[in-house]
Amino acid sequence: MSNRVVCREASHAGSWYTASGPQLNAQLEGWLSQVQSTKRPARAIIAPHAGYTYCGSCAAHAYKQVDPSITRRIFILGPSHHVPLSRCALSSVDIYRTPLYDLRIDQKIYGELWKTGMFERMSLQTDEDEHSIEMHLPYTAKAMESHKDEFTIIPVLVGALSESKEQEFGKLFSKYLADPSNLFVVSSDFCHWESVLWNGFTNELPSFPQRGMSIIEQLDPVSFSNYLKKYHNTICGRHPIGVLLNAITELQKSGMNMSFSFLNYAQSSQCRSWQDSSVSYAAGALTVH
Repeated sequence: MSNRVVCREASHAGSWYTASGPQLNAQLEGWLSQVQSTKRPARAIIAPHAGYTYCGSCAAHAYKQVDPSITRRIFILGPSHHVPLSRCALSSVDIYRTPLYDLRIDQKIYGELWKTGMFERMSLQTDEDEHSIEMHLPYTAKAMESHKDEFTIIPVLVGALSESKEQEFGKLFSKYLADPSNLFVVSSDFCHWESVLWNGFTNELPSFPQRGMSIIEQLDPVSFSNYLKKYHNTICGRHPIGVLLNAITELQKSGMNMSFSFLNYAQSSQCRSWQDSSVSYAAGALTVH
């Protein structure tokens, strides 16, 4: 058996965000310093995965709610953009690199997940092509820098899950969500406007994303599913969000009291007519009472 440590390079550094550690650190610090920590400590956050120029300041609203003093494991659930996947997949590496410092994958938790038979392995190529998890790594590293040797990450690539699969994965992850030393990061941009416009909901433009956000805040996976079916909204992290909502539902059955609030909403550009193209971003946090 080889003990060689396998690393995933920060493949989107230099294009989606700066590859310079000091520069990246200063940018993240700048965004975080402008935000209040009103929902701390978060047990889960939803934050965008676009280039930092577009969504860096929005994502700060979610990451500001992370409490590094209690967080020991960070589950990062990102949607698959490049490979067809009907289940969820685990990485095949040990280390995720960032321009700030390297993040270690929790092989113990990976072992527990793998044993369920519910997961596939993603190749290094798939891993490095995908941006939905990587865009959360610098922010994770920054939020946790005061305890950087004391935590691990659990990256999970989420496929195009059926509603029943979202339920199964929600149930599986619920026991991890119940643990206060775990944090769930759910990676999702919020709304790709051109698809909404093509689907004929032009007259509902102003309230459209807010409706989806308020449904997520109700923590009801069935309502969220119905909303997606009705509006065909391309929330690209809808499956990771569905898994989170199902995990929450599972914990609510045993009397756990939680609430989710969106803290910021932003758009890459204003979108007023069917010819416009825009992506919107939202950041929010789940707290346990």
